Amino acid sequence: MSRLRQHSVIPGFGLTLGYTLSYLSLIVLIPLSALALKGAAQPWSQFSEAVFDPRTLAAWRLTFGTALIASLINAFFGLIVAWTLVRYDFPGRRILDALIDVPFALPTAVSGIALTAIYSQNGWMGRWLQPLGIKAAFSPLGIVIALTFIGLPFIVRTVQPAVEDLDPAVEEAASLLGATRFTALRRVILPALQPALTAGFITAFARSLGEYGSVIFISGNMPMKTEIASLLIVTKLEQFDYSGAAAIALLMLVSSFVLLFLVNVGQWWSTRHLRRAA
Repeated sequence: MSRLRQHSVIPGFGLTLGYTLSYLSLIVLIPLSALALKGAAQPWSQFSEAVFDPRTLAAWRLTFGTALIASLINAFFGLIVAWTLVRYDFPGRRILDALIDVPFALPTAVSGIALTAIYSQNGWMGRWLQPLGIKAAFSPLGIVIALTFIGLPFIVRTVQPAVEDLDPAVEEAASLLGATRFTALRRVILPALQPALTAGFITAFARSLGEYGSVIFISGNMPMKTEIASLLIVTKLEQFDYSGAAAIALLMLVSSFVLLFLVNVGQWWSTRHLRRAA
């Protein structure tokens, strides 16, 4: 028996779909395609020279390393923050919940200047860290601080709905069955939150790879030491080395696409696994 075709409640599906595809093409697909063609059109020798240059490799190691460390820190503390905001009611909870979105609304340059003022040698935090031999500003540690600042909302806002959907009765049932708090956390809570936590981690990691404004002020921008990949692209553009800039940008673009692909694959696998379990 053939099913009747269900039409959309909203009229003009073909028209709206055409506008959607046109808008995405103009804003996203065409610029990214132009970048990919610009980077891939140059000879391999020129491309490899730009990508595998010692300065570029140092920038890549610093960018990926600091982004990974910052994302791991945010994954741990972001889970705690999301759990606290959802499961506990305390004075100022709404204010704290609103403060999580400050890195979203704050211009990245303002974030960088504020963090540099706080963690510099004479800053509020820097003056206490300096006697301990800890140099926060103008060091890789400063980059980690900046990336942690801008990446926290991605973790919290991704995990928060998953915590809201987690029924507290499941934890109570585990406790009644004799499970300790650590066992309930390891075998009940974390498996349920793992898909959202993984998606938030990868999203924050991808965002950290391309961060520029909040990092350039606190990093010091020293080649081979505190120079990130985004800054190196801008430097090459200022030197009119468009091919080198396109090569590094293409590599960053591919990295971002791979990370986003992993997010979608992970979400698909998690959904399929939960359906089988149900």
